[in-house]
Amino acid sequence: MALPAVTATPSQIAPSEPAPANQSLFVRLGHAYLADWTGKPPVTVTPEPRRDYPAPLASPPYPASDWPMGGTPTIEVPDGQTYPLMQAINENKSQFKMYGWLEVGANGSTNNKTNASKGIASNAPSAYDVYANTIQLDQAAFYLERYPNTAQTSHVDWGYRATLLYGTDYRFTTAKGMLSQQLLLKNSMYGFDPVMMYFDLYVPEVGHGMNVRVGRYVSLPDIEAQLAPNNYSYSHSILYTYDCYTQTGVNATIKANDHWTIQGGISTGCDVMPWTTDAKLTGNVCATYTWSQGGNAINTCANSINDSKYAYNNLAAYYMTWYHRINAQWHTDSEAWYQYEREVPNMYWFNAANQSTSTGQYLPTAKTPWPETTFQYLPNLAAHPNAALPVNLNFGAVCTDPRAPVTRQQARCFAPEFAFTNYVEHNFWNNTASLNIRNEFVDDIKGQRTGTPAIYEEHMVGFDFWAGTTITFRPEVSYTHAFTQYGVSGLNIQPGASISNLEGVSQGAATNPLGLGKNQALTVSADLIWHF
Repeated sequence: MALPAVTATPSQIAPSEPAPANQSLFVRLGHAYLADWTGKPPVTVTPEPRRDYPAPLASPPYPASDWPMGGTPTIEVPDGQTYPLMQAINENKSQFKMYGWLEVGANGSTNNKTNASKGIASNAPSAYDVYANTIQLDQAAFYLERYPNTAQTSHVDWGYRATLLYGTDYRFTTAKGMLSQQLLLKNSMYGFDPVMMYFDLYVPEVGHGMNVRVGRYVSLPDIEAQLAPNNYSYSHSILYTYDCYTQTGVNATIKANDHWTIQGGISTGCDVMPWTTDAKLTGNVCATYTWSQGGNAINTCANSINDSKYAYNNLAAYYMTWYHRINAQWHTDSEAWYQYEREVPNMYWFNAANQSTSTGQYLPTAKTPWPETTFQYLPNLAAHPNAALPVNLNFGAVCTDPRAPVTRQQARCFAPEFAFTNYVEHNFWNNTASLNIRNEFVDDIKGQRTGTPAIYEEHMVGFDFWAGTTITFRPEVSYTHAFTQYGVSGLNIQPGASISNLEGVSQGAATNPLGLGKNQALTVSADLIWHF
């Protein structure tokens, strides 16, 4: 998804007056911000007109003027993006651009067991405001980009993007094998991730245009996206939190005609790099149908097609998203997905062998496997009091009642989940603000995604306020309710801790306070994004 674009025509906006060329870069940058805040943002005039239907949305206040579609630039649409830094460098006159943002977030929550320094995120399964009652640097992002000209039909064009991300949100974008020790070994609060590194080749002669993307890119479907300005709200839906984030491979997008856009590709799977043992040859096939002069679009996508056997985030994932423009002020976006992994290890074997009073009686074998962990197995934890506890972000499944004895526990099971979320959006104050309403339902049947088998409902109301096109303030309030099984809790805990606590107590261990959480939470949060 692209960053906010100026969608008005040059005749509708008073163009900014560039600072004199002999002034320093920082003075010219100051002039660019002042022009933006006083209603005179830079306007990029492209030689080619838009070939697609008129843009259905205003941007700002929305993340983009076109319905989101991952894995490709928007075909038949000229690049109208402008940025203060590029205005200061060359008045936004080149296809090459450098830009980015700083995002700081804060929240207050009824969840109170966060320990950010140890990676304990008690606002989970919410994201990105995952650390309760904190102020944090969510994202410092820097882009190097050449956007291919997909509005023209005269020649093959090319582009690329390199996106560098630092902040707490690295924990959501990290792919195993790409600096992933920051998360999987250290569970650090802050980290760095080169979240996108790809090359685009645009061929206008195929249909209305074809783009081929090679490299690491954002997963194709979804209303939401990884980078802060690409979302309606500060927080993310639970639906988005637990699906595929990035893929590394090749993806082709063909706009066949005014109505149909099709996509197909291969990758090494969700959130894994090709050189890891968890990488699997994975296919994807997606199709988008657009009608009502661009006002409606349905995107269906089989995003990861392989054997779906348990491996790091090896999801089988099927999506459907509907975008509907009601009028110039109102629109709604709805998304549903169904996901699963096959042959997922039973968390019982992992948890029962790692209670503080245990001697590790349940060994990790082919019959009684453990989910992937990041520590070396110690047959007697009591004899190693300084041993690090495992970081286990790739959960197994709660295959059967965790209180049941070993004779009733199976080694592996099928772990599905399904979800639905809806956004209702209203723009006001002459497209400088928006009202955002999100409602969702998620059923993590075996607890493989969140660590707790539960049905989650979440409701959010928030606003976006813009100063020009360069400062965004997004306050919101959300309510989350977890309907759990077995009498455990799903909120205000380290993910998976409540089930682990229950199994430990059934094995004779003392109650672990980190496993005693809540099932309802109220969170007030906000972020501030400064674009450059």
